[in-house]
Order: sequence, then C-alpha cells, then structure tokens
Amino acid sequence: MQHILGISRHQMRISSLEDAISPNNQVRFIDAFVTSVDLSKLGFAVQTLKKEGRPSYKSEVFLKIYLYGYLNGLRSSRILEKETFRNIEMQWLLEAIRPNYHSISDFRKNNPAALKNTFKLFVSFLKDADLIAGETIAIDGTKSRAHNSKKANYNQKKIDKHLEYIEAKTQEYLDALEENDAKENLPKIKNIQQKIERLQQNKIRYELLEEKLKASGEPQISTTDSDARALLVQGQVVEISFNMQAAVDAKHNLVVATHTINKNDRSALSAIAIEAKENLGIETYTALVDKGYHNGKQIEICKQANITTIVAQPEQGKSNENGTAKDYLAAQFQYDKDTDTYTCPQGETLKTTGSWHKKTTDRDSYNFKKYRTPKCKECPVKHLCTSRSGGREIDRSQYADAVEENNKRYHANAQLYRKRQEINEHIFGTIKRQWGYNHTNLTGLEKVNGEHNLIMLVYNIKRSINILGVPDLIAKLKKWNSPYKAKVWFLLKTEYLKLNTTYNFYPMKFAA
Repeated sequence: MQHILGISRHQMRISSLEDAISPNNQVRFIDAFVTSVDLSKLGFAVQTLKKEGRPSYKSEVFLKIYLYGYLNGLRSSRILEKETFRNIEMQWLLEAIRPNYHSISDFRKNNPAALKNTFKLFVSFLKDADLIAGETIAIDGTKSRAHNSKKANYNQKKIDKHLEYIEAKTQEYLDALEENDAKENLPKIKNIQQKIERLQQNKIRYELLEEKLKASGEPQISTTDSDARALLVQGQVVEISFNMQAAVDAKHNLVVATHTINKNDRSALSAIAIEAKENLGIETYTALVDKGYHNGKQIEICKQANITTIVAQPEQGKSNENGTAKDYLAAQFQYDKDTDTYTCPQGETLKTTGSWHKKTTDRDSYNFKKYRTPKCKECPVKHLCTSRSGGREIDRSQYADAVEENNKRYHANAQLYRKRQEINEHIFGTIKRQWGYNHTNLTGLEKVNGEHNLIMLVYNIKRSINILGVPDLIAKLKKWNSPYKAKVWFLLKTEYLKLNTTYNFYPMKFAA
C-alpha cells in the first residue's frame, strides 16, 4: 500500500505571500478596512518619522495585529509576536513586518479611546451597509473578571475584621511575652517580638487602606486594580469584575454600542441606550431590556431621549409592606391621573396634599408624593392592608408615569420581548464561551474599556463576514463614504518606493 508523500524540505519554491491567501480570507477585509481609514483622525497615537535611529512602526501595523489576534482568540502580546514569524496569514497582513511584543502591548494600553472610536466607526459602516436596522435593540450586560483577586478587594467590614484579628492576636502575643519574660526564655521572647512587629506593620497597612477607602467615597476598594469592584455575577456569587454593557441590533445581532462600567445594571440603562442612538444617528428605537435595569429614573431619561423602553417588570413583593396581604399590595391600588388620586381595593379614595418628599437610598434618590385617606382607621380589613396605626400610605415617585407606561408596553408586547434573550445570548455566548473572553488582564477602567471595544469590534467584523462574505463586504467598504477615509498623496507613495525598494517575491502594497 502506497501512502501520500510530501515534497522535499530542500526543494526551492518560488511563490508570493499573495498566492497563499484566498479571496475569502478574513485578513483581506482586515487589511482593506485598516488601510481605508485615517487612524490619526480616530485618535491613535501618531508614529512620527525619525531622522536618526531605527524607524518606528505605523499604527496600522498594530491595529491589524490586534484585529487578527482577537478574531482568532489570541490577545497575548508575546503570542502575537510569535505569530508574526510562523503564521502565513499574519505575514501577508503585515507584509512580513515583525514588531516585538513590548511594542504590541503598548499599542493596546496607549489607545483605549481610539479603539472605542474605531468600534463606533465600524458601526457607522455597518449601518450604511444596511446590516443594521436600528429599530429594535436589545440591551444587556455581562461580567468580565478583573485582574484583581477577592483577597485584594476590601470594604469597611473586611478591614474592621482584619484590624480586630490583629488586636486580638497582638494581645495574645503580649500575654505570652509577659509569661516568657518571667521565665527568661530569650529565644522565645525574640520570636514573639518579631511576630508582634509583623502584626503592627499589617495594622499600619490596613489603617492606610481604611483612610484611602474613606477618601474615595466608594463602598469598596481594590489594591491591584483600583477601578475593579466586587459585583454580583449570578445568584449570590460575587466576583471582582467589570460590567460590559452591550446594545445589540435585532436584524443581524450586531453590536451598536458598548462600554464598560464597574457597577451593576440598575443605573446603567440610559447611558448605553443613548449611546446606541447616537452611534446610529437615529431619532428613536425600541429597547428590549432585562428586569435588572428596571429603574424609574433611567426609564424616564430614556423617555425624554425619545427611546421606547420595554424593561421587564420585577415581581411584586412584600419587602416594604410588612404584613400586607397579596390583594392589598400597592399594585392593587388604581391611580387616576386626572384627579391625582388612588382608589384602594375597598373603593376608598386616597388623596395627596401635593407636597413632594425626598427619599435617598444607597443606590439612588428620588422625589415622591404621599396619598392617604382618613377612612383607613375605620376600615374592616385594615389589618390585611397595613400595620400602621395612622392607616395605609401610598407613595408615588416622580418617575411613576414613565414606569407605568413601560410596564404596560412590557405586558402588551410579550412576543417581542422574548426576542431579547436570543439576541443578547448570541453575542455573549460567542465572546465568552467560544472565544474565552470572560476576563481581562488589563488594569484601569479606561484600558479595560478599550479592550472590550476591541472585542466587540472583532465580533462585528466576524459576524458581518459570515453574513456577506469577504469580497462583498470589501465591495461595500470601497463604496462607503467615510468621514475618516485615508488620504495618501501620490508624491508620498513614489518617494516611499524610491527609499524602500526590496527584493521580495511579492508586490509592495500601499494605502489607497
């Protein structure tokens, strides 16, 4: 039986890099996109031409490296450097340029704002390419583990616990020291004194942390990454994380807006919703949103921005209505907008004086009015309604109108709302489970934002290639009237040819 044999390793082959890359290869679109854009207009650091010493690399080189790397699950700068030597696709893309890992790493760290601008620009391209409808957009967030362990995250309670332990342990050692002094056990005394000294050093460290925590005004502080926070990930599980927000268009599950915060979702809706509207340049759209975002103030801001929200309504509970039976929860009281009154389940009318009160919580503050009726005291079912001696009191928030409108839309559009999960799950499933981007090795909210925008950018690139294919997507790119289109003068190209003539077996390529 004869097996298939390869060619001799010593046989000379004459071919170009161009021959190795098919027309449908994703690197062709990466190259076309990067070279079509003036990166300096996007805010990338300009690599100045040097008169002496080794020339610098163009920003285009590093952007191509990262777009290719993140598309293929590679984000380590050292691994990306290796790929420039052994990966034929990378060699074609970079025209055999091989930057070192340190330069590659610096580019990502130094250009977070420019990476976000690049993401926004690509969203604009997708909109013009008719891949984004801008009619229905699902909004959700996912947690990305920070480069900060739980041990390096502190709140006041945790600091107090450490200080109490140090005090108790110090007293224990002092008692032992006194006991050994009497016995004149010098080796033991020296050992105990060293332990006490270490405890005092730790005490100083925690006291400094405490001062830093109080000065920050935040409920917690992280020592490895000062911007990282302990966030609820799932159920009661807490991780030191960042919260990656995403607004995803329903037409092709493409991301139209993204940014990262270090808080939970409750106060995050309006920022991501308005960002999506601005990125697309549209007047209005319908936002499908998880119940974790249900917040009167945020819904009102969206309403004022002409964004129609469908935020899932949280289940009604008894947390602030102690002893209230189900039939007498606040939701069972009917509000009349014309008379500004409530009607209770017993048919009595609750009125307000019109005075506004302010309520402040750890998470938010808002104004509200109180509604009462004197007939509460004589009501035969008062014990089912309230335990207050003065009778039942209904609070109405300044954002109640917007919330009620949203809740009506939620109940009236159950079929539309069910699309939300499948829209968002597609993207988060891809970037976290398929690509493994469930954590970040960068520190600082700004840098993490830059990386997350890069992740969403390559997701959009991958998704749009799957929809149209590389040749058709490049064709749309050539027709695209971008405000950031690169302009390279013929004189500069000819001078570059004179100065950089080489003996490569493949043609030189320049920006159009």
